[in-house]
Amino acid sequence: MSRMQWKRLLSPKRLGSSSPGTISPERSPFQRDFDRVIFSGAFRRLQNKTQVFPLVQADYVRTRLTHSLETSSIGRSLGTAAGVFLKKNYDLGDAQVSDVGAIVATAALSHDIGNPPLGHAGEEAIRYWFTTSPVAAEMHEQLSRDQICDFESYEGNAQGFRVLTVLEMPDQRGGMQLTCATLGTFAKYPSCSNPERPAPGAAGKKFNFFHSEKELFAEVADSCGLIGYGPFSYARHPLAYLMEAADDIAYLIVDFEDGARLGMIPQEEVESRYLSLLEDPGMASHLKEIVNPVRRTEYLRALVIGALVRGAAAVFTEKCDDFLNGTPGQPLTELLPCSPRLAELRARSAELIYNNRKVAEIIAAGFEMVSGMLDIFVPCVNELAAEKLGKRAASYRSRRMGAMMTGIREYLNDPAWCASPCARLLTVLDFISGMTDAYAISIYRKLKGIAL
Repeated sequence: MSRMQWKRLLSPKRLGSSSPGTISPERSPFQRDFDRVIFSGAFRRLQNKTQVFPLVQADYVRTRLTHSLETSSIGRSLGTAAGVFLKKNYDLGDAQVSDVGAIVATAALSHDIGNPPLGHAGEEAIRYWFTTSPVAAEMHEQLSRDQICDFESYEGNAQGFRVLTVLEMPDQRGGMQLTCATLGTFAKYPSCSNPERPAPGAAGKKFNFFHSEKELFAEVADSCGLIGYGPFSYARHPLAYLMEAADDIAYLIVDFEDGARLGMIPQEEVESRYLSLLEDPGMASHLKEIVNPVRRTEYLRALVIGALVRGAAAVFTEKCDDFLNGTPGQPLTELLPCSPRLAELRARSAELIYNNRKVAEIIAAGFEMVSGMLDIFVPCVNELAAEKLGKRAASYRSRRMGAMMTGIREYLNDPAWCASPCARLLTVLDFISGMTDAYAISIYRKLKGIAL
């Protein structure tokens, strides 16, 4: 295996563009990536998507939007710290320290952009539907093994790559045409759903692109010089470890803070666990002067995030050569000295927050909602496509239901789309995955006649 090179890993080439890509000092292409994502419709919809607490009425608790912004902020700090080290020790070509920070910040900003309504429960609902629904069973015979694997193991990460490279700005190849460096960093699991040779380590746990986008990711991998394990299976871009660390730090620490605000976790436990994560508890000497419990938590949270950022950046510099060689690595947060205490925090979050009855009840209802919409919209789209191909007339019901789907008429004018079961199913998943929580509930109530 050849060693990856930073000059290629920081590729400014835009996916789908014929331009070779250049790094200009006045406005970095990686900063432009950030701007393109933050102004996109898909990113705006994260404001009403679940982070942990579905449909919560408290105005303080995080959504996917605020989580993504906080993760991006942590990612910029991690990337900039790493950039200082890289600039001193490697040839980065024209790239600057700030460019490394911008790449990680943009990848972190985008990391949840493909998540369906109700977060990971929405993903699981889609997988469950494809393996259990009679409607899905009818489609199995019309799909290839590769396509079946995509849907059986449906991934919000792969949907995110599809959003960035196909669905947003769909009239041009490469969609938003982000730089290959940013897209490479975005991919924590850089492989298809059923690679001949899966990536070892954490990179092989899931997948990051559907077979419909495999050639697009191959272009990213080639531009960045990612090490290949086999067809459509690659080593991680080294900066993906920083993006992953930013997400881990954000949700581990901040979910606990939100849990305290909602009364799920005692204030004393929050403070105790946060203090245990500091390199030196003396760093929190100002704590005794703060009386308000909310302010105490916010103060400690800021200290803890700062300490974890410093620690993760240091681990990255130690492991950098391993990452360049494609040696599979653990998440950076698992290599920190405080990692056992982070694991305890994660376990307590699962016990007190993620498995909380109120959270579970709403997620269970959402599970049925996502499955129910698939059972309605997939047959509807299949009927409309068959009618366009002159096979049989669509029912009145399917015509009315189809009118609720944004952009369906445009797809129906494409004979190739009408003839492709995979393309039709992806379109329905695009529609449902793009919904906010509130919109999904509104649509489902209308479909079921609960609300008009």
